Amino acid sequence: MKFSQRLAYYLFGLLIGCIFLLYFFGEKKTEFCYLPNCRVLKELRTKPMTYSPEADSILQQNWVEKKDIEKILQHGKVDFSKSNIEFENGKIYIINGINKKNESITIKVINYSNDSKLYDIVKNNAFP
Repeated sequence: MKFSQRLAYYLFGLLIGCIFLLYFFGEKKTEFCYLPNCRVLKELRTKPMTYSPEADSILQQNWVEKKDIEKILQHGKVDFSKSNIEFENGKIYIINGINKKNESITIKVINYSNDSKLYDIVKNNAFP
């Protein structure tokens, strides 16, 4: 069997295998989350979220909404130099993101073992 025929069989098998994997992984809605930023955000998203009185008062000012917080927990950037610090029987995480008006904001979230708590929301003057 010539090299070109072996290559054709190999590529055909590879194509069938890729289609097979895409079909099964697409149905499961799997997410590959191995980087530290992604892992922290995923852990915070999967736990029930409570709000501190300070965060509630800021949310009532209408410059930031709960949808903005959800978006930051999906696509934000964790500031690890200021995060992962013991705080109130949990660990605090500082996450930077933007709201619907493209304003840079920072949220502080406390990660407890069973839930997470939105502790504070701060509007930044500079873009992230």
